[in-house]
Amino acid sequence: MTNWWASLGPRYLPFADVATPDLPLKRLLRLALFQVSTGMALVLLVGTLNRVMIVELGVPASLVGAMLALPLVFAPFRALIGYKSDTHRCELGWRRVPFIWKGTLWQFGGFAIMPFALLVLAGQGQADTAPAWIGHCAAALSFLLVGAGVHTVQTAGLALATDLTPRESHAKVVGLMYVMLLVGMIVSALVFGAALREFTPGRLVQVIQGAALVTIVLNSVAMWKQEVRNPRHGRPEPAPDPTFSESWAMFARGENTRRRLAIIGVGTMAFAMADVLLEPFGGQILSMSVASTTKLTALLAFGGLLGFGYASREVDRGADPYRMSQAGAFIGLPAFALVIVAAPLDTTPLFLAGNFLIGFGGALFGHGTLTATMQQAPQSQAGLALGAWGAVQATAVGVGMAASGAIRDLVNLVWGAADGPWGLEGAATGYFTVYAIEIGLLLVTLVATLPLLRGIGRKRGKNVRRADGNDPDGVPEDIAAATRRHPA
Repeated sequence: MTNWWASLGPRYLPFADVATPDLPLKRLLRLALFQVSTGMALVLLVGTLNRVMIVELGVPASLVGAMLALPLVFAPFRALIGYKSDTHRCELGWRRVPFIWKGTLWQFGGFAIMPFALLVLAGQGQADTAPAWIGHCAAALSFLLVGAGVHTVQTAGLALATDLTPRESHAKVVGLMYVMLLVGMIVSALVFGAALREFTPGRLVQVIQGAALVTIVLNSVAMWKQEVRNPRHGRPEPAPDPTFSESWAMFARGENTRRRLAIIGVGTMAFAMADVLLEPFGGQILSMSVASTTKLTALLAFGGLLGFGYASREVDRGADPYRMSQAGAFIGLPAFALVIVAAPLDTTPLFLAGNFLIGFGGALFGHGTLTATMQQAPQSQAGLALGAWGAVQATAVGVGMAASGAIRDLVNLVWGAADGPWGLEGAATGYFTVYAIEIGLLLVTLVATLPLLRGIGRKRGKNVRRADGNDPDGVPEDIAAATRRHPA
């Protein structure tokens, strides 16, 4: 499969020319397998288990939102993980690989115990005789382990990809890594949908534990012979590294750092709040089956795949990453509007179109913010910068998912048995409220991005002369100066 994917070449893959003789495309694609396992974990948690827990297992949406947010408890620590991978020293001379391996083991362990914990949580079969707190604690532990593994693997893996490629290729590296993430999401969503077409608790156990096995295989292949060994034995002791607080203070002094992180957080939350509700909305309001709603994740990922390919090509041609982020936020406005109007019109194609545009807009936004972070990060702080981006992004996802489930339940509780808007059932009101909040957050993101775009315009205005001292139209500087003094 890797050989076939690499054979497509730059004509069909806009990021494929990132490869060099020292770093062939096959090696980059193999490294990107850690993104495939990450995409599989996201589909399983946010897509399949979200729907199964709410609809089939009857778990309250607020509890599901809280459980799905637990993996993101480790999100704020991504900056620390990135810093540790920047400064880590081991006898084998690796920095990133040990973190990828530890994260893989945590992810495997979480998936190994997750299905049984969920069955105890829902009181299925013989599990209904167990105390309730056992199910809650075991499920929380499994989600925490998966979250710790995903965040550690992704942070260290992206930092390793940054180490292996030159700065001018970072936009293409972002495209490659996230296209592989979306490929993993699409394939796993289709596989999970087919496997759970006839839902049974036993089939759920098989699917989740199969995901655990695939995770450890893919990540092991991904990191095999990727990082160059630089053993410490026989070498003088290097100078001590700056502490995390010192490194963070240096990073925070960068231009517009706080504004950029705020934009990442607000925009990501705007797209993420829907993640926990789109599939239940399709099942409860539009009467879609489990297999159909699971395939929604594949549609969302397909939109993201096209979005990342488009953003990679445009940024490589010179487009500003923040303009890509702004375009993604703008596309999100009609996307959520289509999801809302699909219910009163009882039109599933509109709902599907909205899902596709959410994926496309979210990809543009994510690609733009991540590319800007990679381009502006000092070489010695690549892990810290990517960790900061991941910390804010993942924290926003967790807060958004937890808040969306709680808002939906609270609104429906207050609304009571009354009919919802447009004569729909009352349960639709909670969904509509969350989607409206997301539209508001996207508007805030668009406004917050404007100063960054104006700053880019001012910089370009100050640097209109070429490196040879001439004006952009090729007029030599001495003639241009004379013309300014004597226009005639």
